[in-house]
Amino acid sequence: MPDTKPDALRVFHLAKSFGAHRVLRDIHLRVRHGEVVAIIGPSGSGKSTLLRCLNHLETADVGHILVEGEALLRTGEAVAEDAAPPAPPPEAQAQYSPQAANICRKMGMVFQHFNLFPHMTVLQNLIEAPVLVKRVPRQQAIERAMALLDKVGLANCAERYPARLSGGQKQRVAIARALAMEPKIMLFDEPTSALDPELTGEVLRTMRQLAAEHMTMLVVTHEMAFAREVAHRVLFMDEGTILEDRPASEFFFAPEHPRAQAFLRHML
Repeated sequence: MPDTKPDALRVFHLAKSFGAHRVLRDIHLRVRHGEVVAIIGPSGSGKSTLLRCLNHLETADVGHILVEGEALLRTGEAVAEDAAPPAPPPEAQAQYSPQAANICRKMGMVFQHFNLFPHMTVLQNLIEAPVLVKRVPRQQAIERAMALLDKVGLANCAERYPARLSGGQKQRVAIARALAMEPKIMLFDEPTSALDPELTGEVLRTMRQLAAEHMTMLVVTHEMAFAREVAHRVLFMDEGTILEDRPASEFFFAPEHPRAQAFLRHML
């Protein structure tokens, strides 16, 4: 029997500018449930802005974003997820769904610099959003939070404040906090770039575990070994454009675009 479940994420004609600077140019993207997609490329290529547009931390100028078939963003007429819409006219403006907040809750975000609440304990950081946003009963939220802390190897840190944690521990708490909202998709924005190599390994182990559990993940990263070993697909971006979108094994074995070839020679 064919699978009729919508893709986790579909993006068409997504564009974003900051003033006169075009950061994203006509982005098209499809992510299936359970896929791990690594997004790589030089600094300033639009990788982080892409993630921030996907969960509405940045406002896109034009385009369509479908999250599990629900339209988070559209420009002009609504589109079916299996049919690419025509390019929007120059004067077109994007509109976000009135249900944007609810749709965005399907996505968890992990940032480069942790963004934990410093005045709250680890446990309080994890239960804050489920209790206040999702109205989860407090005891249920605590039980879920403790299970997640155990999952990331930090159950003994529940009553500590972030200042008493290492960088790797903070990032694992940030991952657990995102998972506490039970997202369908996890977005990682260079989660290890602020960490030294030893602490990077702690975080990547947690992310490998999520991948093994078939969590849908988009990961902006400079960790080429992680992208090669864990990602199903690699997106290579430069100057706001996706230049390659290929299976990881094919991309790392023989990248097609000259810019991607030069980038890998520098990184590997």
